[in-house]
Amino acid sequence: MNAALKELSLSRPVSQFVAAPRKMLIDGKWIPAASGQTFEVMNPATGLSVARVAEGDKADIDAAVRAARRAFESGPWPQMTPAERGKLIWRIGDLIAKHNDELAELESLDNGKPMSVARVADVPLAADIFQYMAGWCTKIEGKTIPLSVLYTPGVQYHSYTRPEPMGVVGQIIPWNFPLLMAAWKLAPALATGCTVVLKVAEETPLSALRLGEILQEAGLPPGVVNIVTGFGETAGAALAAHPGVDKVAFTGSTEVGKLIVQAAARDLKHVSLELGGKSPNIVLEDADLDVAIPGAANAIFFNHGQCCCAGSRLFVHQRLFDKVVDGVSQRAKAIKVGAGLDPATQMGPMVSQIQRDRVSGYLQAGSKEGARAVTGGKARDGAGYFIEPTVFVDTKPDMKIEKEEIFGPVVTVSPFASMDEALVHQANDTIYGLAAGIWTRDVSKAHALAARLKAGTVWINCYNVFDAALPFGGYKQSGWGREMGEAVLDNYLQTKAVTIAL
Repeated sequence: MNAALKELSLSRPVSQFVAAPRKMLIDGKWIPAASGQTFEVMNPATGLSVARVAEGDKADIDAAVRAARRAFESGPWPQMTPAERGKLIWRIGDLIAKHNDELAELESLDNGKPMSVARVADVPLAADIFQYMAGWCTKIEGKTIPLSVLYTPGVQYHSYTRPEPMGVVGQIIPWNFPLLMAAWKLAPALATGCTVVLKVAEETPLSALRLGEILQEAGLPPGVVNIVTGFGETAGAALAAHPGVDKVAFTGSTEVGKLIVQAAARDLKHVSLELGGKSPNIVLEDADLDVAIPGAANAIFFNHGQCCCAGSRLFVHQRLFDKVVDGVSQRAKAIKVGAGLDPATQMGPMVSQIQRDRVSGYLQAGSKEGARAVTGGKARDGAGYFIEPTVFVDTKPDMKIEKEEIFGPVVTVSPFASMDEALVHQANDTIYGLAAGIWTRDVSKAHALAARLKAGTVWINCYNVFDAALPFGGYKQSGWGREMGEAVLDNYLQTKAVTIAL
């Protein structure tokens, strides 16, 4: 083990896991890339390498797709009863929970997020989605349909529908919640009977590879889930375009989502997308500031601002504006920024140097265009990819920091005079529509405003509330389809109508 790893004081299971180059899971076996190539995994808190993983590309994607096809059509997976499949999926959730600390440590090492957060949020939520979806296995049902066929008078028919698995699914997940996004994708696909090729983000492959071992320990048949590590422009592009894939599910940026759609269009694959956001967070005049101020801070600074639903555009009634700006700024200043494995850390680094430089570019653009940073406003000097939590005021709607998704701990704060058409227009004035927040004591205003906001999720007097039963997804360029809840099953099922003359 190198000196950098020794300094991290990793637990024994994690030390052992990262000590040897990690391989890919294809057809139930851990194998190197066909090319023999590997790449480094970096710790974003230090900028140093912590592991090496196989660099999969088109050849490896092809092998994984073929394995998934065999598992879907002729392996033991399609012969399992719904109850058997449900028990297996539930067991996956149990094993994730059993290895909570190990998975949280891997997530912190790989992504940079505080281990304390991963331990109580990322890992338990990943376990929970498997166990929630396990219950759906025995409840996916068709229905009978009485027919009235006008051109065959007197003939009786028995007609019914069969919901059937989509088939081989290519899933591409992001780096901001590596384990949880893998779970969000895998659990419903398995519940519906699909097989999967999972392409994990090159920045954060470790927890998904550990999850692959857990899937095997749970007894998942070979080829049902295949995990390929590699880069988006090679492995990811090959998966999106592969003719043996029936459906692609992607979570990531809107820009890459559009490329996924173009690749899938060549053979009209089914596609679901969970994409970017520029979410409005609105503090009305009657809001309880003891709740709204910490809530608004959490909305943007949670997970270092690397959330697609982050409340990055804060709108505050002019009477409360100074109090809210000061309150959120004070909370930003108080955040302990550091390495995720440090128990005192409240906010970790950006996931990579590329992301740190990208966010730094937005900070510079905001200042250049005339916005004022009340706190923060720059990258932190020294090792690691750290950005100061930043609060901008004096912004205008056409500024780059107001229009584009920053994906970092950066919030813009704008005043408004009343809850009117101008406020609704300003809140909806974005290409995105993933989430929104409202802070008010008036339940009538809350419901009225929620109905007007073009967003797939609206939180009222709370933010970042997720549950396996609650559908999550976006309007406009924030995506197609929904994650979680009963709604996600539509992503992985197709309906067959069967009619017999009696």
